[in-house]
Amino acid sequence: MLFLCFNSQKERRKYGGSKFIELQFCKLPVETEIKDIVAVDNINHWQNESLYICDANVFYREYSRIFNCGIYNNLKSGVIDIYGINYYAPSLLDSVIEKLHKEKPLDYEYLINWLNIAKKYNGFYILGI
Repeated sequence: MLFLCFNSQKERRKYGGSKFIELQFCKLPVETEIKDIVAVDNINHWQNESLYICDANVFYREYSRIFNCGIYNNLKSGVIDIYGINYYAPSLLDSVIEKLHKEKPLDYEYLINWLNIAKKYNGFYILGI
């Protein structure tokens, strides 16, 4: 399975430490400015409800054409930066889910379930290694 969930940080550390890409809900208020949303100081890594990916190459191969609209820390936009911050606004969720249904990348159903939960938040992040 490409996506992993952990019940505790102890479990995550035992499995592989910090070598993961993390998909994390953005819990900042909707009215937060984009420069603050993607600011390094506002990111709290290793959340228990996050999805974790241990194979960056497979993730990039399977998902880069779907996650090609994120906003980076430098406020530019593009394909996944697997070493940086990628933010996806709530307005992008439905189109991302639609692309997933169409493209059917590896383990996409699991990701769709997680993205549907992300609709309760201010979008989500893909946080690189």
